[in-house]
Amino acid sequence: MTKHGDQRDSPAVTAAAEASSSTATKRFWTPGRFVAILCIVNLINYVDRGVIASNGVNGSSRTCDAKGLCSAGTGIQGEFRLSNFQDGLLSSAFMVGLLVASPIFAALSKRFTPFKLIGVGLTVWTLAAVGCGFSYNFWMIAVFRMFVGVGEASFISLAAPYIDDSAPAARKNLWLGLFYMCIPAGVALGYVFGGYVGNHLGWRWAFYIEAIAMAFFVVLSFCIKPPQLKGFAAKESKKPSTSIETVALTHAEASQIKNVTPKPKTQNLVVLFGKDMKALFSEKVFIVNVLGYITYNFVIGAYSYWGPKAGFGIYHMKNADMIFGGLTIICGIIGTLGGSYVLDRINATLQNTFKLLAASTLFGAAFCFAAFCMKNMYAFIGLFAVGEILIFAPQAPVNFVCLHCVRPNLRPLSMASSTVLIHILGDVPSSPLYGKMQDRLKNWRTSTLIITSILFLAAIIWGIGIFMNSVDRSNEKSDDEVEEEEKLETKADNNSVPV
Repeated sequence: MTKHGDQRDSPAVTAAAEASSSTATKRFWTPGRFVAILCIVNLINYVDRGVIASNGVNGSSRTCDAKGLCSAGTGIQGEFRLSNFQDGLLSSAFMVGLLVASPIFAALSKRFTPFKLIGVGLTVWTLAAVGCGFSYNFWMIAVFRMFVGVGEASFISLAAPYIDDSAPAARKNLWLGLFYMCIPAGVALGYVFGGYVGNHLGWRWAFYIEAIAMAFFVVLSFCIKPPQLKGFAAKESKKPSTSIETVALTHAEASQIKNVTPKPKTQNLVVLFGKDMKALFSEKVFIVNVLGYITYNFVIGAYSYWGPKAGFGIYHMKNADMIFGGLTIICGIIGTLGGSYVLDRINATLQNTFKLLAASTLFGAAFCFAAFCMKNMYAFIGLFAVGEILIFAPQAPVNFVCLHCVRPNLRPLSMASSTVLIHILGDVPSSPLYGKMQDRLKNWRTSTLIITSILFLAAIIWGIGIFMNSVDRSNEKSDDEVEEEEKLETKADNNSVPV
């Protein structure tokens, strides 16, 4: 006989214990804490961008005076004897991995749990950062920079949809703003961190330390159970139900349900990816938004890499890393959070988002252009600070458009495609082209004014979006979800058939 008092092996007790454990886990990993983890990882990602651009790590090539006396170069550029063009290529090398891997991770999210893919990507990132520190020539560090891009690709493609799902409806843009605030703050911290570590411990230690910092989050990414991503079915296998209703089914009922249940369709991943790409690029709002983003990022990429050197070349700043780093941290935080807050306050429709994008970029370009015309360094800092605040305001809104102009199941692909395009046509060519232009003009002020003027074009493109018929599609159901609902309805109808 079965002892009713002994419930150690009871399925009901086991299920209750699992539910209690799951509830405790969910209580600890609140949406706010979960998003905080994503923000810190994003910060470390962009610290790496600042590190490779900082004068302490990137360094400078050797210089010779009129008498033929030459001073030794410093950092990566000095040790590997790189020209400005090669130096610009090195800054863009990680983009190769980013561009190749971003759409791959977006496609794999249809087959594997997206958050586990983030964990795999961060593992690659950490190992590649260590490899950068061990590099002994240009080609070796260039290859490891590419793998840094591969690791970052998984995070950039998949993190934003998790934030969009986790954030309260009234504060979606503010939470996205916190995430994208880590871009300017991370790059700026990278300038400061890279400059300090590079000057005191050597440039290699900057990469070792950032890899150690990321290693903790690699482990954490495999331990966290993230929220279910909207538009994606759960990837975990489901155990057969042991409920009373299932046990009570007769053999005839079970056979009947088995016979009428449709078999799940298994589409080729390449075919599915092609269909999703076609659906994405049929969205005109997405195309206009990304065209503006490409133009905008062309300038931001040149600023982020060449800013400290341009500041030193024009105004002879003694601590260009510290000045540009501190300025970018303060203005980046104010601008990114300010743009997000304003968008939440004015009702975050796609049309209002385009208004904000066009206005902030237009006025930001005007202030930055005026700043680089100034001969006085303090006048430059004042005008450039206002310009940076306005320029960083689009960071969250432009990604809000990418997330909300498509159906939920297309969000990772939208973010991945946006990332690929803004880099391959934006900051990837801008860094070496700026270096090539400076090699020819040999005038930092003229080179920077030419780059800055391109921001006006970005404002015009985003202005076109104001007049488009834009529809927020973030709550539309995907074909897979509709098909799944139809299957469930069919099963429910079959269960209700009398025997």
